[in-house]
Amino acid sequence: MKRFFLFSLCALNIATASLAYAEKADSEKATDIAADQMTYDDVKQVNTFTGNVILTRGSLLMKAGRVVVTQDRAGYQFATLYAAPGALATFRQKRDGGPNLWVEGEAERIEYDGRAELVKLFSKAKLRRLEGARPTDEIEGEFISYDTKAEFIAVNNNAPGAKPGSGRIKAVIQPRIEPKDK
Repeated sequence: MKRFFLFSLCALNIATASLAYAEKADSEKATDIAADQMTYDDVKQVNTFTGNVILTRGSLLMKAGRVVVTQDRAGYQFATLYAAPGALATFRQKRDGGPNLWVEGEAERIEYDGRAELVKLFSKAKLRRLEGARPTDEIEGEFISYDTKAEFIAVNNNAPGAKPGSGRIKAVIQPRIEPKDK
């Protein structure tokens, strides 16, 4: 019970501390993708990029071995990033609310929903919120859901569909006080 209370308190702190949102201007920017190869299915509106894929959209930067991008009828884009063998897919995005606030994450698979501005990290997932290069919060788990609009993070010890209780989450929350000059 004590662990559950401590975890709940940590999760609440992470979800509410220093609210800052993904940079609003990113949603209005074009998506640029560099890769070694690309296939495109015009009927299904599916682009598949392979080989050292780098996706940028404003301050959003995503890297993976393979990226599948789909687009719905309203023009919203959805991307699924798959890590190259032996590596992890990554993303990094500036947050509104300050001049140098960032969020970055990594996992074996990352799903980005452009309509909901939701990032889901699957398997070996890590998420860090940063002020400049200094981490303010670090989270690890098998599944992390990060709502960039609401700045809401949910972490589970198992990915959806996996056996419950198959792992543990880890959170490191830095104090929000300014260091004193000596």
